Amino acid sequence: MIVIDYSDKRPIYEQIVERFRMLIVNGIMEADERLPSVRTLAVELSINPNTIQRAYSELEREGFIYSVKGRGNFVKKDEALFERLKEDLLAEFEKQACVCIRQGITRDELLGRVWKAAEGNREVRV
Repeated sequence: MIVIDYSDKRPIYEQIVERFRMLIVNGIMEADERLPSVRTLAVELSINPNTIQRAYSELEREGFIYSVKGRGNFVKKDEALFERLKEDLLAEFEKQACVCIRQGITRDELLGRVWKAAEGNREVRV
């Protein structure tokens, strides 16, 4: 479910947060589904439990999960949150597209790259 890329320059907790975000947003993890315990995931990934706890705290702060004292962490389905995330990503994409156009990249080149990225990710959505 969660894979750590040690060649990635981002901290491990950020990789974990991103992976869980994608699993939740894409519906692979469903509402009220229990996340692995901090200890279980730490052992599975061979990393410090504090790293998992930090990732879970960030996910809770962002509204992707909620915790139940003594029971664990669970997926929170918040369509408004997902819509805001989608809008933020599209706004960032538009900014980058404008930068590309100002740098002389043509509309066709830009669209070609979008299609190439979409084709490359067709079989792997997460």
